[in-house]
Amino acid sequence: MTFYSFVRSAVYGALKPIYRFEVIGKENFPAEGGVLLCSNHIDNLDPPVVGITAPRPVHFMAKEELFNLPVLGTIVRNLNAFPVKRGMSDREALRKGIGLLKEGNVLGLFPEGTRSKTGELGKGLAGAGFFALRAPAHVVPCAIIGPYKPFKRLKVVYGKPLDMEEARKNRASADEVTEMIMQEIRQLIEQHR
Repeated sequence: MTFYSFVRSAVYGALKPIYRFEVIGKENFPAEGGVLLCSNHIDNLDPPVVGITAPRPVHFMAKEELFNLPVLGTIVRNLNAFPVKRGMSDREALRKGIGLLKEGNVLGLFPEGTRSKTGELGKGLAGAGFFALRAPAHVVPCAIIGPYKPFKRLKVVYGKPLDMEEARKNRASADEVTEMIMQEIRQLIEQHR
């Protein structure tokens, strides 16, 4: 058993009785090939919840500061995360993300870039559109529908993969594609709230 699988099982066992999450749309998740998984961001627990409910291991970008912490940095690195410098264009992180998608991995992103203070879906940053346009990957929208309250049901909804061919052909901008992804996440939230 890998470290990732071990931690995933342990976190699932710890969180499932408290948040009783219901996972909807797992069948929409491609079984193979690169997947850009884009989710709303309402709580610090979103990355582990997406990580334990997604059918495949997920690689997340995480703020660079986490990797500098002695114990946590090692754990985060061993959970398939890689550092990103926030607030600026981090070319190394962009290259790493595209490489992971080209290798057929799952890259998890929270396009809003930070947690929503209100729980409402915010504006997405261009990074999601950048990856969607440049990597040959399925784009899967995901909605986490809370709130995170003990013993209340938490929903994690995986939508159908979005077709990026039209956007690539029409030379859509990264911002336009991000907005398209955010619209799908918004629809999932409204549909399953």
